[in-house]
Amino acid sequence: MNTIQSVSAFHRLLSLPEPKHPLVSVINLSESVFLEDEVWKGFVNRFYCVALKREAKGKIRYGQQHYDYDKGVLSFTAPNQVQYLDLHNMECGAAGYLLIFHEDFILRHPLAHIISGYGFFSYAVNEALHLSEDEETNLIDILHKIDKECEHIDKHTQEIILSQIDLLLHYSNRFYERQFITRKSNNQQLLIRFEKFVNDYFDQEQSAEKGLLTVHLIAEAMNLSPNYLSDLLRIQTGRNTQQHIHEKLITKAKEKLSATELSVSEIAYSLGFEHAQSFSTLFKKKTRMAPLEFRAGFRFS
Repeated sequence: MNTIQSVSAFHRLLSLPEPKHPLVSVINLSESVFLEDEVWKGFVNRFYCVALKREAKGKIRYGQQHYDYDKGVLSFTAPNQVQYLDLHNMECGAAGYLLIFHEDFILRHPLAHIISGYGFFSYAVNEALHLSEDEETNLIDILHKIDKECEHIDKHTQEIILSQIDLLLHYSNRFYERQFITRKSNNQQLLIRFEKFVNDYFDQEQSAEKGLLTVHLIAEAMNLSPNYLSDLLRIQTGRNTQQHIHEKLITKAKEKLSATELSVSEIAYSLGFEHAQSFSTLFKKKTRMAPLEFRAGFRFS
């Protein structure tokens, strides 16, 4: 696997002059020419990338549907994510911007601890953010400010640029929440599919065979990235994927404790737990009662 170590190396691969700043750059795609290089067949890099593609005529697959778009599309990648680029299928004269900043650029800054909380850095390509005209204009203005600040490297440069990056990420978070809300019809379909998958998994006793239901298992079945699924559920229902799984687990456990003579260990294994103690710990955390305590209380009620 190829590794693009620096902002300068990335500039060279795009036939661009040396960056104004060694650790951060705003790249105009219309001025870039991607070199024919083996690196694109599989690579990771050492920097974060925010890609804003403009005036992308056509359709994009989003979840299980296609959407027309002709405004900005925003996507994010974090360091060390495996990427592939097919130069032969790239549009000529692509318009837009890339903001790239090396992971070392945010060291010892609060953003280094906060940035992992932005789930969209792990979203799939088909889960990109579709911007309105005003949203696109707002983000481009921030990119221009970052680019301008790269021309004046002094003791204030890093803090000013990082404050702009922080602002851009906050806006992106807001715009994604808007997208979750405005795409209500599609999201409702995803919620129905999610509920059906979880219910079927437990009702058909798949846990005993396949193991404990996980966020990754559900996301893979729904063709969504785990972070996107959890963020969607959080916005739509107030609970992330793991919380939904735990809620269903506890419901099924209560059913088995109250309506069967199965031991706690048997119930734990039927729900996919490898160890009964892990099940008991989760049950007590969620209900404030041990499994046998719940069973005894139910029978006396």
